[in-house]
Amino acid sequence: MRHYILKRLLNTIPIIIIVSILVFLFIHLIPGDPARLLAGHQATLEEITIMREQLGLNDPMYLQYFNFLKDFFSGHLGVSIKTGLPIKEMLIPRFKPTLYLAIFSIIWASIFGVVAGIISAVNRGKALDYFVMIGAISGISLPLFWLGLMLIQVFSVDLGWFPTGGIDGLKSYVLPSITLGAGIMSMIARYTRSSMIEILREPYIRTSRAKGVSEMLVVGKHALRNSLIDVVTIVGLQFGFLLAGSVLVETVFSIPGLGRLLIDSILFRDYTVIQVILLIFTLQFIVVNLVVDVMYGILNPKIRYE
Repeated sequence: MRHYILKRLLNTIPIIIIVSILVFLFIHLIPGDPARLLAGHQATLEEITIMREQLGLNDPMYLQYFNFLKDFFSGHLGVSIKTGLPIKEMLIPRFKPTLYLAIFSIIWASIFGVVAGIISAVNRGKALDYFVMIGAISGISLPLFWLGLMLIQVFSVDLGWFPTGGIDGLKSYVLPSITLGAGIMSMIARYTRSSMIEILREPYIRTSRAKGVSEMLVVGKHALRNSLIDVVTIVGLQFGFLLAGSVLVETVFSIPGLGRLLIDSILFRDYTVIQVILLIFTLQFIVVNLVVDVMYGILNPKIRYE
């Protein structure tokens, strides 16, 4: 298992290098001079020149890239062009709401998605199967912003059960997590259903039933365990998308998270903040995929040997 994890870790290094190069080039490809933006529109040519020197923009490109990586992984993220504040201080309070939103969304989406998929698979071809799958397709098809606005209208404005936006305790995450996790739950339900149906046709399942093993044990132990590999794949990939996909939901519910900060930074062309957030989002996606690969090895030891 240790060799398997080490191999997966080494495989992520080239990906991290490529992603970091793309993010680094982002600030050099967009129009405008970062030094002029940071110095301000009233800055003199001399002040802009000093700012370019302080930012290291006069250094060769490869040196700027290595300094960018060194500063990022050492925690020196630079300062915001808009506010002049250290980016690290801006990110820390924003990270918690985004992480909570993603965790709450993936937890309820995974639980309800797996249960819905099992119910649908066991009742394949019956009315309950069609009902669950219609709900799953609806969950994938509904636009996030529309679903979020409808939930606000019904549960916040009409019923007054939850706040319309912002962060005011754990109940503030209920509607945003439902909005963000609806599509994920539907996808997990569909993959769980198809995986379960395939496994329930396997000879060892028929043998278990022929031996008189109860249907609950056949489904809950033998079939579900083997179908979890596909489910883990979807959950892992979708968790990576959740952190990045929180941008829209945080905007609809006015949650002060990383996604909202990214939108504000784009509107104000705060390139240094945009660069750091993009790299964080891509790195977390790589880490989540690495965790999924490790989970493969735990759920199915044959994968390690392959």
